Amino acid sequence: KDGKLYVADVGKLYQIDEAQQPGKHKPRLIYDKLPNDLHHGWKYLKFGPDGRLYIPIGAPCNICDAGKEYSKIISLDLAILNLAQVDSRDEALGVRNSVGFDFHPQTGELWFTDNGRDMMGDDMPSDELNQLSKPGQHFGYPYIHQGNTPDPEFGEGKQPKDYQPPAANLGAHVAALGMTFYTGKQFPQKYQGGIFIAEHGSWNRSSKVGYRIRFAKLDGNRVSALETFADGWLQGENVLGRPADVMMLPDGSLLVTDDAYDRIYRIYYTAPTQHKSG
Repeated sequence: KDGKLYVADVGKLYQIDEAQQPGKHKPRLIYDKLPNDLHHGWKYLKFGPDGRLYIPIGAPCNICDAGKEYSKIISLDLAILNLAQVDSRDEALGVRNSVGFDFHPQTGELWFTDNGRDMMGDDMPSDELNQLSKPGQHFGYPYIHQGNTPDPEFGEGKQPKDYQPPAANLGAHVAALGMTFYTGKQFPQKYQGGIFIAEHGSWNRSSKVGYRIRFAKLDGNRVSALETFADGWLQGENVLGRPADVMMLPDGSLLVTDDAYDRIYRIYYTAPTQHKSG
C-alpha cells in the first residue's frame, strides 16, 4: 500500500519501505501485540476501503473458549506508526480461523471464509462464507456452528438466533481459505461480481473433499448459487495440489496458489472463435 510492503509473522507486523526496490530496505516492526500461538496463527493481511489493515486472529485450538483476544478479525489504523498508539478495533467476533477475506466492490462490506471445527464426524460442521454488515457481529464460534448447530461441549444454553448466520455453508472439512471478488471483465458475465474461493482440502476425513476452486454467485448480498469452477487437484484419493489462495490480475485473469507443490496457476478466458458460414 502506497509503495510499502506489509508482512506478518505469527505475532508481529512489519513494514518495508519502497517495496519496488527489493533488498534495499530492512523490515521495520510496526505492531507487536498479536498473539504468538502457532495453532491457527497464520495471518492474512488486506487493507480495507476505510484504509485500515484487517488481520485475523484464530482460535488457539480446535474447539475452546479462549477469551476475547482470540477468534476474531481485527483492523489496525496505521496512520499513527507508534507501537504504543496504533488503534486496534474488533471487526468480526466468533470466527474460528479465517484465512481469506475480501471487501464487496460496491458496499465495501467484509466477506470472509471460516474453517469449521474438527472431530464432529465426516460431515459436520460446515466451513462458512460470511458477510459482516456492521462491526462487532458475532458469528457463533465456539458456541454455534454453521449457523444452526450448537457445539456439543460449548453450545449448552446458546441459541442460533443470537449469532450471525453464514451467507453460505461450503461443506465440512473442505478447508476454505483464500477468496476474492471478481471485478474483472475477462471472464464471462456470469462471473462478474461473484466470489472465487480456494478450498485447500480435507486432512482428517475418511474420504477427501475440497481441493478445488468454488464460485459463489451473488444476487445482491444473497448467495444464489455455489458451483465448482476449477478442480482436478484430487484424483480419487490422490492429491495433486492444494489451492490456498486466489487473486485477480489487472487483466482479469485469476491466480491460484498451490502450497502442496509450490506452484502458481493462472486461469484465463479466451472467447470462442466465431465462424461465418458462406
